[in-house]
Amino acid sequence: MKKFKKIPKFKNENEEREFWATHDSTEYVDWSKAVKNPVFPNLKPSTETISLRLPKYLLARLKELANSKDVPYQSLLKIFLSERIDKEIQTA
Repeated sequence: MKKFKKIPKFKNENEEREFWATHDSTEYVDWSKAVKNPVFPNLKPSTETISLRLPKYLLARLKELANSKDVPYQSLLKIFLSERIDKEIQTA
């Protein structure tokens, strides 16, 4: 069995970044025991700004509904899109 080197303690992220840029992680970590599909629940997903043209009446109805639920209309639209996409994927 391979003997792995001990990972040093780092003062900050820059120091750690410099270390890993010049060292081979396979000398420090047994990657065969790594989780294949890790989950990071506390990371916020990256977002991208888009332009979406909606009929005025539809945007007004969305804003009215969002107001009644006390949420921003953009957030409500993201929820609706996410739910519908999940549903479509499940039935595909």
